[in-house]
Amino acid sequence: MVADVELHTGRDLRRIASELRQMNNRQLKLEFTRELRAAAKPMVPAVRQAIRQIPSKQGFSSDGLRGRMSRAVKLEVRTASRDAGVRIRVDGRKMPSQQRALQSYMEGVKRPWRHPVFGNREVWVKQQPKPYFFKTVRPMGAASRVQVNRAIDRVAKKIS
Repeated sequence: MVADVELHTGRDLRRIASELRQMNNRQLKLEFTRELRAAAKPMVPAVRQAIRQIPSKQGFSSDGLRGRMSRAVKLEVRTASRDAGVRIRVDGRKMPSQQRALQSYMEGVKRPWRHPVFGNREVWVKQQPKPYFFKTVRPMGAASRVQVNRAIDRVAKKIS
């Protein structure tokens, strides 16, 4: 699961990131990265909380599926490559190998999934998605976009 924070355009961010690299101004680059991270940071605990609140017959356990999914939420800020941007993701690489795509199934991005009933390999059930990700980050996106756009404007002025 990935949600990119929209910017003026992705091209604007890539251009500024490229100019920062050419300037070789480490302090300005760190400042820009910090501002981008601060813009999206409130989304991480919100997504984690949404995962914890996914309906389940069992209570929340940090060792359970929802606990593993909430620990897999991470914030990425990239300013050093062509895909410069801010990204919130539930990183499947942080999940056990047999559960790496589970966050997508849970969100409903992939078709409903089938799995065996706990302790019984002969009885399988089809599980319906329980969306948690996009319904959490979309309402927060506008405020983050404003902060990111301000950061871009500030850095663009310093570069000029």
